[in-house]
Amino acid sequence: MIILDTFYDSSTFTYFVLPFLIFLSRIFDVTIGTIRIVMVSKGQKSWAPFLGFFEVFIWLVAISKIFQDLDNWACYFAYAGGFATGNYIGLIIEEKLAVGIVKIQIITRKEAASLISNLKGAGYGITHHSAQGGSESVSIIYSIIKRTEIQKVERIVKETNPNAFYSIEDVKSVSRGVYHPKPVRRRIRKGK
Repeated sequence: MIILDTFYDSSTFTYFVLPFLIFLSRIFDVTIGTIRIVMVSKGQKSWAPFLGFFEVFIWLVAISKIFQDLDNWACYFAYAGGFATGNYIGLIIEEKLAVGIVKIQIITRKEAASLISNLKGAGYGITHHSAQGGSESVSIIYSIIKRTEIQKVERIVKETNPNAFYSIEDVKSVSRGVYHPKPVRRRIRKGK
């Protein structure tokens, strides 16, 4: 135990190991917090208490270590750096999770029949209408899709009409609609 006590009192622990641990803990708690906030905004409220518990627990451990040695500026920088890094990592993870649904709005000057046909053919529900743009007639196409489907829809739009303008907005909830069908998994029966 004397060796551990000596290590905890050493400048290596105080100025390198402890700040590094604080940095890591802030990455974890801010990442969890970022994901928690995004989940709540997407209507996934059941995750909030679970994630919130770990977020606050980790934060309390980190902040208590800083208050034990208020003169250690390395811990302050580690705390701030962990916060910034945690935000970045949290947003990357949330983007990979792709939770929720979005509305894609496509505005095209070109005749929209082939784009509509391609979207419907791929299994997406759409609504469309003609409209008047700033200087010419346009077609507007709307679709509500899962966030995991964004790249597939973008690919269809770019292949069919590369000059189409489109925007994507988060949708909190929908009541009914046509969604891209889930792939059917077929069970393979082994011989009798």
